[in-house]
Amino acid sequence: MKTNRREFLSSIAIATAFYTIPGAFAEQLTTTPALTLGPFYPDHLPLDTDNDLLIINNSITPAVGTITQLSGRVLGPSGSPIRNAVVEIWQVDNNGAYIHSRSQNAAGRDKNFQGFGRFETDSTGEYRFRTIQPVAYPGRTPHIHFLVKSPGRQEFSTQCFIEGAPGNATDGVLRDVRDPRQRAMVVVPFAPISGSKVGEVAARFDVVY
Repeated sequence: MKTNRREFLSSIAIATAFYTIPGAFAEQLTTTPALTLGPFYPDHLPLDTDNDLLIINNSITPAVGTITQLSGRVLGPSGSPIRNAVVEIWQVDNNGAYIHSRSQNAAGRDKNFQGFGRFETDSTGEYRFRTIQPVAYPGRTPHIHFLVKSPGRQEFSTQCFIEGAPGNATDGVLRDVRDPRQRAMVVVPFAPISGSKVGEVAARFDVVY
């Protein structure tokens, strides 16, 4: 049967349009595993909630701990950046205390550590924080909590872990991440920054959801 030329050309046009649709055959990224918010999201937010957790307001006394430059991107499963997402982080101070009324070792909390911060992603989905390298406390390996809030999407919580931390193998939350690809998403290097005179480290942690 002879194919109608008009139908043939029309089918080519449709196929061409499909192949040029952005992301039509884009490889889906491994998604970040959703992990528990935990019981220590601040019950009273600090007055200072910016992305520098080392200095509170105009204080001249920084928090104690290994200075950490923490950055990454918030992305959709296709790799498209999510802009204007609010990224919140919170963690224990160098003494293992959260800024929470029921935190263990609350009496020993470092009053110069902000403990919680927020940052809104830019057009590339990028966020950044200055904080301290998290430390272990009874029952948990070192980690940083993340909560991402984006218009039109459900809130998403996860946690960032230090590659090579001794407690990773026995941490109850991390142990539940069975997929090795997803585990690699949440366990990242905290690498020394070359040339830093104060021993800073840097970590990249992308959130894909």
